Amino acid sequence: MAVPKRKLSRSGTRARRSQWKASPAHLVPARTPDGRTVEVPRRLVRAVERGLVDLG
Repeated sequence: MAVPKRKLSRSGTRARRSQWKASPAHLVPARTPDGRTVEVPRRLVRAVERGLVDLG
């Protein structure tokens, strides 16, 4: 049997969002093609070593 939907307050969603905290990325050393050693997030190490990422 169909039951009407209840209007839910938005406080539950907002409380969950407020508990979530971002953490800084862990940096690891990587060598660039020109020989410099730089600290980058682990997921970018291969791209930096191949010269695909511009580090400015």
